Amino acid sequence: MSTFKMRAGALVRASALTIGLLGSVALTSTVNAAPVALTWGMWVGSDAEKAAWQHVADMVTAKYPDITITLQTSSWPDYWTKLPTLAASNQLPDIVSLQSLRTPGFASLLTPLNDLAKRDNFDLTAFDKSIIGGLSSDGQVMALPYDFGPLITYYNADWFKQAGVTPPAPGWTVDDMKKAAKALTSGTKYGFGVGGVDQVTSWALSAGATYLTSDGDLDLTNDKLAKAFQDYVDLVAKDKVAPLQAASGGAQLGDMSRGGFAAGNIAMVVDGPWQLINLKNSVKFTMGIAPVPAGAAGAIGVTAGSGFGIAKTSPHQEEAWKAIQILTGPEAEQYLASQGRAFAARTAAQQYWYANAEGVENVKPAMEAALKTAQPEVTTANWNTVNNLFEQYEPLALSGKQSGAEVLSTISKLANQ
Repeated sequence: MSTFKMRAGALVRASALTIGLLGSVALTSTVNAAPVALTWGMWVGSDAEKAAWQHVADMVTAKYPDITITLQTSSWPDYWTKLPTLAASNQLPDIVSLQSLRTPGFASLLTPLNDLAKRDNFDLTAFDKSIIGGLSSDGQVMALPYDFGPLITYYNADWFKQAGVTPPAPGWTVDDMKKAAKALTSGTKYGFGVGGVDQVTSWALSAGATYLTSDGDLDLTNDKLAKAFQDYVDLVAKDKVAPLQAASGGAQLGDMSRGGFAAGNIAMVVDGPWQLINLKNSVKFTMGIAPVPAGAAGAIGVTAGSGFGIAKTSPHQEEAWKAIQILTGPEAEQYLASQGRAFAARTAAQQYWYANAEGVENVKPAMEAALKTAQPEVTTANWNTVNNLFEQYEPLALSGKQSGAEVLSTISKLANQ
């Protein structure tokens, strides 16, 4: 074969290879550049919260311009009511927000994340170990966490000072709380505001009671729990240091107590550190923080947290995986913590929550004390139902129309149907 023919053949083969490579590159570029629109379901409690979530959604698009996220928001109770309906009709958003307490009931809807994390060397150890556990099912992480924290006591520091009452502090007891609540209650202003099942659980554990069997099944009818629950509802029914209210119009017991606190009509309320963003933006007084009051078993503020998972039904698994890594990444965690929306699940970002809480009394000693004695709130697969039943039937005990034991018996029967 002549040198010319050899060179011509080589040129033809090289040209064909070049065309093939160019075609391949062009095809790959087209696939990667195709825009993907993700949906993300999330609960919000205020405009400030919604703005915070939109901000971190925009972080995803800034990192991946081909990915956009439409935020679909609901109130806290509505979110958990809608989620099963959306799942049944195959309309789940691509990104599903999940609370640790509801992991047993909703884990089956989500894509397990362990293999994806291992494949991409995503460091799960950067998050608090307890919340990773809370968002896991059968050894599989079902959602990447953004926050966690124990229940704590928010108090109106100005009110305590004006009344000459010693404010809550680490080491305070249930007796201290009751004494302070009584001194602060007058007319339509109350010393304390009650909440739903999570606040009841914390109160009961602190009293040395339990709500689960040794096998982890729901146990709402044991004598110790009945006694602790009666003591809790008596803050309204007997002691009259907390207002009587019933869940209505989508608002839950804790929502209404928190609203009364923000309005300056309730002196103390128990909630999580994730509420700092809402309370700081709404109160017109100096606020303080303390652990929950200690009962016979200590001050046990149950811990919970939340994160973001990927719906099994999403057609955009890879894009959703990219997105939730950004939504829970260091930059997003710093932002959410600095806004007071999250006591960050990433331990390195927790400092920003403390910085945002500047001006709130006793923040760091209170949180450090609360974290030392806190316990994860262990739940059952039907916990969403249990929560709703407490909102429905707890007011019967708060009003004194039924005993605590009677209400717990009703909830137990209905939850296990």
